[in-house]
Amino acid sequence: MKSNRRGYWPVIVTALAAAMFVFLFLYLEQQWEIVLLAVGLIAVLFSSARFGLLRRVELAASDHPRTTIMVNVLAALLVIVLLRNEHFALLMLATVCLYVTICLGLTLQFGYAGIVNFAGIAFFGIGAYTAAVLSLHSALPHLLVIVISGLVAGLIGSLLILPMLRTRGHYAALVTIAFGILFRTFLEVNDLLGGPQGLKVPGMQVFGWSLNDNISLGPLGAVSFYASYAVVALLLAAGAYALIKRLERSWLGLNLDAVRTDETAAASFGIDLPRWKIFAFTAGNCLAGVAGGVYAMMSGFIAPASFNFGDSLLLVSIVLLGGSGNPLGVLPAALLVVVLPEKLQVIQEYRLLLFAVLVILILRFRPEGLLPRRMREYFAGWGR
Repeated sequence: MKSNRRGYWPVIVTALAAAMFVFLFLYLEQQWEIVLLAVGLIAVLFSSARFGLLRRVELAASDHPRTTIMVNVLAALLVIVLLRNEHFALLMLATVCLYVTICLGLTLQFGYAGIVNFAGIAFFGIGAYTAAVLSLHSALPHLLVIVISGLVAGLIGSLLILPMLRTRGHYAALVTIAFGILFRTFLEVNDLLGGPQGLKVPGMQVFGWSLNDNISLGPLGAVSFYASYAVVALLLAAGAYALIKRLERSWLGLNLDAVRTDETAAASFGIDLPRWKIFAFTAGNCLAGVAGGVYAMMSGFIAPASFNFGDSLLLVSIVLLGGSGNPLGVLPAALLVVVLPEKLQVIQEYRLLLFAVLVILILRFRPEGLLPRRMREYFAGWGR
């Protein structure tokens, strides 16, 4: 028992340090402070990886997966409490959590099954528009609307995967690129979905409580309504992370790894390649659709311009920057990619160019990303 208690400490210390960094990153306003903080984060990650500190944290997280999720959720809730009156900061935090959810779906597709998906923002948009239409034209509970948004995105994704199964490599990626472009064109010419003007979406209501209303927490005073959405997005991201880690440690993840590593060898051992590709693609798009449904209700308005193909490239860059196949790496990568351009307005117009250069540098000098995925341990913590 003593060794188990000792094993919690790397997780707890890392969670508190991450919470402090996130708070400062969202709270500070000076440009030089933001740059210094971002550079410091990258330096700390590389130094920790070089001296084996990240390895200790990953081992501790692997030994105590449930504790890891709980501690990180509590640390994130602490950040929300500290930023309770900061509307913009809470909006950014909620957006980061939603992007984390999408990128965890992409991790399942690209990092586990080896399926490159450049239409992530399109499935995000499918979920958003599904939630908008159902909220405006039905009396379904909003929680059910969010679930249906994910199911619709997954269903459409299961249809898109069919032509992808007949292609390989770059040609399969081109199918997703074409779908992303066609999706935005479809939205712009479809008057039933608002056309280029978009749709206004009612705020989320859960058991009669409107999340668009400011709340008061007694001694803490008034709290921004974005805090409610930040909590919802946080719980969604935590649930997606727990699901992805559970899949990774199961026989499902073992089959997906076999498909990604060598399709010929996997097929020769009787693994049904189309089945596992359809599973990974559909499940990943379901996560994107659920995140899109929450985003639509949080923003209150959606339009085709909100789902550019460039945003799909940003999602892929988050997965590559964090470390392909490592769900943990998605967290700091999403924070940098989403928040940094908003904090540094000087690079706002050049963000796509900068992220393209960043992806090239990563692929050239560190293809495994900031937090490389560890070699698979087949039976470590089996069934936990």
